Amino acid sequence: MKRPVIEFRDFGFRYAAQAEATLSHIDLTIREGEKVLICGPSGCGKSTLVHCINGLIPGSYEGEITGELTINGQPYQELDVFRLSKTVGTVLQDSDGQFVGLSVGEDIAFALENDRMPLERMYVRVRETAARVGMESFLDHAPHELSGGQKQRVSLAGVMVDDVKILLFDEPLANLDPAAGKSAIELIDEIHRETGDTVVIVEHRLEDVLHRDVDRIVLMAEGRIVADMTPDELLSSSLLKENGIREPLYVTALKYAGVFITPEMRPGRIERLQLTEEDKAQVRAWYQSVPAAVPAAPGEAFLKAEKINFSYSNGKQALYDIDFSIQKGEMMSIVGKNGAGKSTFSKIICGFERPQSGRITLAGRDLSGDSIKERADHIGYVMQNPNQMISKTMIAEEVGLGLALSGKHTPEEISDCVNNTLKICGLYPFRNWPISALSFGQKKRVTVASILAMNPEIVILDEPTAGQDFRHYTDIMEFLSALNEKGITIILITHDMHLMLEYCRRAVVFSEGRRIADDTCEAILTNDAIVQRASLKKTSLSQLAQLCGIPQETEFVRRFIRWDREVRGK
Repeated sequence: MKRPVIEFRDFGFRYAAQAEATLSHIDLTIREGEKVLICGPSGCGKSTLVHCINGLIPGSYEGEITGELTINGQPYQELDVFRLSKTVGTVLQDSDGQFVGLSVGEDIAFALENDRMPLERMYVRVRETAARVGMESFLDHAPHELSGGQKQRVSLAGVMVDDVKILLFDEPLANLDPAAGKSAIELIDEIHRETGDTVVIVEHRLEDVLHRDVDRIVLMAEGRIVADMTPDELLSSSLLKENGIREPLYVTALKYAGVFITPEMRPGRIERLQLTEEDKAQVRAWYQSVPAAVPAAPGEAFLKAEKINFSYSNGKQALYDIDFSIQKGEMMSIVGKNGAGKSTFSKIICGFERPQSGRITLAGRDLSGDSIKERADHIGYVMQNPNQMISKTMIAEEVGLGLALSGKHTPEEISDCVNNTLKICGLYPFRNWPISALSFGQKKRVTVASILAMNPEIVILDEPTAGQDFRHYTDIMEFLSALNEKGITIILITHDMHLMLEYCRRAVVFSEGRRIADDTCEAILTNDAIVQRASLKKTSLSQLAQLCGIPQETEFVRRFIRWDREVRGK
């Protein structure tokens, strides 16, 4: 058995500013060369646990520590952030917050410069490390020129260049499109196999992480470890659902069909799932028992874009002849890989950018002459990066800012609206907190709340659930669904295929600045050509249908979504 590199023994931690402990009675051993996934709902203590491993606790966050923690056999008290950084490398969820260089090469070289490595050796090490993550051709590029997946690769190179032996990944998939997320998991797996380093992944998107093998899954809840199992063992239990973590869709479908799941069926990965002929027959029988969905009749377009063309000031064309429409009261998705033109198109709708040709109408009225403020009276926009929207220090002030600037509401009305919105978005307990104390996911919820408080006719949300656990994801989406039922039109720009399937009847697909599909979500995610061209990800429900001999993959997915909505009371 390999030696332990991380050992918690009856470990606990309480932040100095809090009355209750965030971590309690943690007993966890991670051995050399293991790959471990840590999951759990927001606030369960995952990030605090990671901060203990990389030294940010107590280096940056003071508090009371109980029990024992050793890293590579050394007691925690004998280590500091600097010494730990030579052993433990952390890749942050927000890659922008990790860059320190003006170019990719400078960023990767940062740790070596601090160690005063001679330039000749430094150049060789930087190029070797960049090549390992597939970024050797981008050494002269500025970080802001990179895609989300490329930024993450640079962040990984920046910690690997110091030859660390423990790699921590804090929600590596949160800001990536499906194809980039898949590539990220493959890259992490490749690095793990090549180096033999210990890998710890903290992530909400369980099914996406299980695209490649992990040795164990550690499930946390309320500051404690509630399970430490192999993927096959955990997915055969009910612990994920009981603790607010989304199961892989194929596992949920098998349970709906009445199939009893055991570790021997190897449910940890759909590619290795072993079903008996009886199991497959049960799935087919369940599929036949679910009534077919009746497609909604098309209605009149409320927001309409015609032949939109747009180029940036550097001459690069970002959109080509985009036609788009959405009905009043509809909720739909715009999907596609990073850089496909989704966010650019949404900025044109809001008036942040002006197209070179084409026009946009709202309820038949041309918006060409409207200012950004005039459009904002009808259209609300929530940006992907919350740091680009936040301008106030305190949470309640930020959420109420738009209402205050409008001059149409009394302080009492603003306070009531802010509190109600914060409750729905899961932020009410933090209403008096400074925004600087929030996690990336919590900041995201603040920006969603600040727009929802304005009650616009159309809400455009760019990755509204990025970094959210299943409970908060559901809270936000159920609130949006409630708004939608009241007639609010909602456009979701998302990389989350689950969200698209669950909440939207229809999606528009962008690829390289062009609209390549406009269809039901089920039809899109079972179309191999569209999935590949737009860097989407086929749903595991499609794979389950194939495994069980159901040729109508699209209809299988459609019936699952209908059944799932009924079971969950949507």
